[in-house]
Amino acid sequence: MIARTRELKRETADAYVEDLPHHSTLVKRFDRIKTALWRVLLRREAQLHEPSGHAAIDATFFDRENASKHYFRRTNYRVQTLKTTALVDTETQAILDVHCTTEKRHDTQLGWQVARRNAGALASLAADKGYDWRELREKLREEGVRPLIKHRKFRPIDHAHDARIDGPRYRQRAMCETVFSTIKRTLGDAVRARTWYGEFRELVLMCAVHNIKQSLKQ
Repeated sequence: MIARTRELKRETADAYVEDLPHHSTLVKRFDRIKTALWRVLLRREAQLHEPSGHAAIDATFFDRENASKHYFRRTNYRVQTLKTTALVDTETQAILDVHCTTEKRHDTQLGWQVARRNAGALASLAADKGYDWRELREKLREEGVRPLIKHRKFRPIDHAHDARIDGPRYRQRAMCETVFSTIKRTLGDAVRARTWYGEFRELVLMCAVHNIKQSLKQ
């Protein structure tokens, strides 16, 4: 009886696999979806949670899968890592937004780009000293977001500024590292697409899957 049950399960699984479209069909379908809609997808999956309004931002690197030498020469495919910046809700660990680039851009510039898109839903934003930029703090305050970003200590006044930062809220910025670690352990630390927009869409899907899995734990 047990053997027959297992056989039926295998037959059912094989039937589902046969019904799936070819992977090239899925790739073509994905290419037709505009980048803005992929952001909408991630935002909707984030709404499976109840955002607290308190977020943290940080960056990590995903490997770009190695290609053949012929492909390298033909497309000038030289950058081996993809810098990924994520905005994470510190209480639910849901990913609210994501940005990726192969260019050498400073964290402060990327941080403002991501924060500006989500400023209306944020009460505070925590980040490490890599985001220490006076104009970033001013821009966040203008949007009604409290910056929890420690200063690099060059003057006594910098120590005073850091002392006023909400300790528990600031320490929650480590949630970004937790989320990155979870994604890399469960979904991989490399992207397989060859184009920038393909890699972005792959990362959005990884983040959306993470949000769904987090919602099931609640």
